[in-house]
Order: sequence, then structure tokens, then C-alpha cells
Amino acid sequence: MKEIKVPELAESITEGTIAEWLVKKGDQVKKGDPILELETDKVNVEVNADASGVISELMKEEGDDVEVGDVIATVDENGEAGGSEDDSSQEEEEEKSEPKQDEPKKQQETEEKEEDKDSSKQQSSSDDKQKDVVATPAARKRARELGIDLSEISARDPLGRIRPEDVEAASKGGSQKEEKKEAPKKEKKKEQNNEKTEFDKPVERIKMSRRRQTIAKRLVDAQQNSAMLTTFNEVDMTNVMKLRSERKESFQKKHDIKLGFMSFFTKAAVGALKEFPLINAEIQGNEIVKKKFYDIGMAVSTDDGLVVPVVRDADRLDFAGIEKGIADLATKARNKELQLEDLQGGSFTITNGGIFGSMLSTPILNSPQVGILGLHNIEKRAKVMPDDTIQARPMMYIALSYDHRIVDGKEAVQFLRRIKEMIEDPYDLLLEG
Repeated sequence: MKEIKVPELAESITEGTIAEWLVKKGDQVKKGDPILELETDKVNVEVNADASGVISELMKEEGDDVEVGDVIATVDENGEAGGSEDDSSQEEEEEKSEPKQDEPKKQQETEEKEEDKDSSKQQSSSDDKQKDVVATPAARKRARELGIDLSEISARDPLGRIRPEDVEAASKGGSQKEEKKEAPKKEKKKEQNNEKTEFDKPVERIKMSRRRQTIAKRLVDAQQNSAMLTTFNEVDMTNVMKLRSERKESFQKKHDIKLGFMSFFTKAAVGALKEFPLINAEIQGNEIVKKKFYDIGMAVSTDDGLVVPVVRDADRLDFAGIEKGIADLATKARNKELQLEDLQGGSFTITNGGIFGSMLSTPILNSPQVGILGLHNIEKRAKVMPDDTIQARPMMYIALSYDHRIVDGKEAVQFLRRIKEMIEDPYDLLLEG
């Protein structure tokens, strides 16, 4: 018998949740065949069988949390698939070979089973009545102990819910109506507050996925472990939209991909990071680590939650390279094909809430990074021009959240101002890129 254990996944991943078993007990597997899908805090990974044979037992169920090294299944290397069917056929043959003299005995057993069914029906009918009664779990337990029918008890709770004290009173033969009149109002309020153990209206409980739990934990950690602050500015998108309109057809024909806004902001962010290197750093203990590379994380929303795959060496890519990198990562994220290396690292993050219509937000840091750029929806607004005329211009609010422990307000404001200048003069940005 060979044990299958959760293998080493990655340096930063030590546990996961079984999302789906790809095999069942009695299935024939070969060494290297995927047997289950494991959901980790970053990506879903397949666990493969490390021996050939028949699955003899599944030690864990879907939804169970497991750690590296846990035994999750056993494989019989000498077994044959379909053993359970052979056993059942053998049992059928044995039943057929039983002597006929046992038939009266079987008939008696059948009659006894019918009687049990009738009694169980009566019992279930009584149980159904009790289930229709609104009562706390403690009251139901006490009623079972005392052998009292909940449907015969009147509740003094204004909401009609039976409580343990109602059951006790009924067991002593007391009048619930009299007790209800005598109970002080303050005591009623106290009971309602102390025993608010259930919802009064329908709810649905859904277990958080491993990834959602990790997202929640990391977002809270980012707020608790950093001095996070956000500064804002607004960008006139007129020139970028004009340039994009002029070049989009030739760009797509040449590079086989559309020219979007993200490549402009990525290029601008890289340029600004070079001028303000502390925003491209992180804190490790009492040291500041300045990163001499520009791996830009792109926040992508999926059905399972937010992930931040990374465009590597964005400073070395042209506009087409950035657009292809973003499109490839977004497709992999939505198809659940991201690998661990797609998510690791990153020196700075860009998130675009504008695609969902967001006008303004304060993005949360992607720790241990100390800066994140938030983009928003483009809306036409009145703008006073240098010649004092008022024009309707396509404007976007941009936000920079930063860790105030190593980034001062002056640097953060100047960083955002530099991005604004490059976006409003995209021709210069193209030349620099």
C-alpha cells in the first residue's frame, strides 16, 4: 500500500484546501496522473499520484484543509480496478444459493421492517410538527430531555420564539400567559439581547475560499502594518485619447494587439519610479531595500477574487510588449492558469477600478510594496484652460497610496504629478519609451 501525500508546493505555500477530487475510490491511476485539485492562497495546483495502482482510500474530503506532508490517499499497487463490483456480484450469487427453508424467516423480517416503517412515519410526523415551531436550540434540547411537545408550549417572547425557560415552565405546569404579564420589561430586553443566537430572517452561509481568506488577511495586515496614506490628482486624457485614436489601427495591424491605456500608465509609472526610487522599495526590518528592477503588478479581478500577476522588466518592454504581457496574464488569471512564478515578486502595482465605473478610490497596498497607483473612470468635466476659456475635457482621477514610513508626502505628490505630466504629453512619453 502506497501513501499519497501533499507535496512541497512552493517556498511560501505550506497549506491548501481540496477543491475537487479528480478520482474516486476504486479508480485505476498511473504514476503522474492528476488525482485532485488543490486551492492555495495564490493559485490552484494539481496533485499527482506518485505510484501506479488502484485508489484504495481517500483520506480527505473536498473542502478539507491540508498541509504539506499530509496523507490524502492510499494506492494499492497490486490492486485491480472495479473490485467493489466483483464483491457485489459475489454477494448476489451467495444470496441466490441460500436454501428455500429460510423464506419464512425472511417473510417475518419483512413484516417487522414494515412495522418499523409505520412507527418511524408517525415519529417523523411528530418531528415535522416540532420543526415548524420556532425555538432556540437550547429549548429544543431541553424539550427532548423532558419529553415535552414544543407545539403545545406558548412562548412569552414577542417574536414567538420558545426559549429554555418556557420549556421549564411548561414542565412544571405553569401558565405561560400569566408569566408573560408578570415579566418586567427590562428583563425581556435583557433576554433578547443575551440570547440573540439566530437570525430572524433568512440567511445563507458560504465558506470562504482559501484565496478569499488570504486576500482578507493580507488586506487587513497591509492596513495594520503600514502607515498608509493616499494622495490624488487628476489627468486630462485628451492627448492620450487622440494619439490612441490616431495609432490604434496601425498599432493593431503591426503588433496584433489593441493599444490600451494601461501601457501608457505603465510606461509613465516606470519613468516616475526612476525619479522617485523610494516608491519602488520595501522595508525589511530596519533596512530599506531599493529595487533596481521594475516588475509591475497588474491587479486582475476574477470570480475567485483579486489576483496580482506581474509584468516582468516593464522598463525593457515597448508599448506592444506591455499590452501583450497584460493581456496574457489577464487571460491566464480568468482561466485559472496562472503559475506561482506569475504572482511572485513585483515592485509596484497598478489597479484600474475605472473598468467597473469607479470614479475615486483609495487602493490598499500590496505588501511588502510601498506604493500602488489607482486609475479610475474617464468622465467629461468642465476645465478652465490657460486662456481662461472653459472646455469639456475627458478627465481621470488618479490615486497613489503609499507607505508613509519611508515615502514622504512631498515625494508622493511629486510622483503623481510626474505621471500626470507624462500622460498629458504622451508624444514625449512615446519618445522616452
